[in-house]
Amino acid sequence: MQTFTVHKGIVAPLDRANVDTDAIIPKQFLKSIRRSGFGVNLFDAWRYTDHGEPGMEPSTRHPNADFVLNQPRYKGASILLTRRNFGCGSSREHAPWALADYGFRALIAPSYADIFFNNCFKNGLLPIVLSESAVDRLFADVAVFPGFALTIDLPSQTVRTDDGSLSFAFDVDPFRKQCLLNGWDDIGLTLRHANEIRAFEAQHLAGQPWL
Repeated sequence: MQTFTVHKGIVAPLDRANVDTDAIIPKQFLKSIRRSGFGVNLFDAWRYTDHGEPGMEPSTRHPNADFVLNQPRYKGASILLTRRNFGCGSSREHAPWALADYGFRALIAPSYADIFFNNCFKNGLLPIVLSESAVDRLFADVAVFPGFALTIDLPSQTVRTDDGSLSFAFDVDPFRKQCLLNGWDDIGLTLRHANEIRAFEAQHLAGQPWL
């Protein structure tokens, strides 16, 4: 899993509450369990005016010019700003896979669905919770300033602009913070104890060779 320490990126505003996981990555794209390749279909029903199916060539699709991710000013955005209860609906882990594969490193919202929130940390995404008033302020600034960017500093747990005009502190569970800082997913955490696991297996086999 990719580490997360300090990240600066353009902010894309998705001004919708209760965005469910089927909107993030529609059900027809869930046929693969690989973590890559889902970014092209992120928010598929909103990004395109035609119906998407697996295997379609993106260059033949019909983009929705009104959707935020298709607007030139948000090209290359890596921070998604959105509203409350983001990631509700089904528990599909493909949702954070699609967000990460598209290029997002962090999300900012007043609240998230619990399972989605947990899945983000397991896949290298940082879901930041800020107050409704802070999120309102960020939406206002994104609308006014093209190329609006934020720096997210995980060690200091702050979100700020370069000029210091805005700065917000956020909370994060210490264990999850350490996992992101070190790039540890569940497999990585297990492999930290690889020597002890091998020693146990050897001892177990020696004591019970018939197994």
